[in-house]
Amino acid sequence: MKAAILPIVSALAFVVAGMPVRAQENAADHRTASFIEMPAAPGQADAFAEFLADAAPLVKQSEPGTALWFALKAQDTPHDKSQDKPQDRLAIFDVFVDASARDAHFAGAVAAALKDNADNLVAGGWDRGVVANIRNADVLSTKDATDLYSAKTATFIMIEAAPGQSDQLAALLRAAGPIVAKTEPGTLFWAGLQIDKTTFAIFDIFADDAGLAAHFDGQVAGLLMEKSGDLVRGGWTDGVVANVRNYDILAIK
Repeated sequence: MKAAILPIVSALAFVVAGMPVRAQENAADHRTASFIEMPAAPGQADAFAEFLADAAPLVKQSEPGTALWFALKAQDTPHDKSQDKPQDRLAIFDVFVDASARDAHFAGAVAAALKDNADNLVAGGWDRGVVANIRNADVLSTKDATDLYSAKTATFIMIEAAPGQSDQLAALLRAAGPIVAKTEPGTLFWAGLQIDKTTFAIFDIFADDAGLAAHFDGQVAGLLMEKSGDLVRGGWTDGVVANVRNYDILAIK
């Protein structure tokens, strides 16, 4: 196992050298995250988006342990075969100082308000439209947020580790945060996440298309492309690119 990880660590060493201590150690803290993508009920996409945008001040006022909170609207709208047209999807991504803060969030005022309104706003209601779509994760590494409120777009990428490669993929994502911090000024926030034993994700935000393009042309994307044939189920094209989801940012805490 150690021998398999060494090539990745060696490839990253020249970038990690000289980084501030906080940037190198932030993978060792106890931050957690959650991502929830929810289908809007028919005809309720605008009302749902307004509800989420209005929730940001309440999160800020009532949830000190919620470090970051984003309300999002998907730019791409997957087609639901049970309906005649593509379905609008809204999402929430948040980062918590620890697992207790995440528990407090899901027991808080915003979650309660969403539950009260889910039957009207969310296809599938609270249980099938919200709870069934919660993806909780541990934060492996980040680039801490900069110029946060200038962000306009976000991406979320779910990645499944190839058989036997979970530890190696986790090692790559742990090392990636300092690289993004040092080399990608246009990436305003970046997080590498582990959802379960084999499922990982990346979430990041950008002020404009130039920052997004620079990120996908950057060192972390290049390294992931190089290693994905071994580490990611489906490789680069089917395991990474096919899973990129783009969002407009509606509100930020």
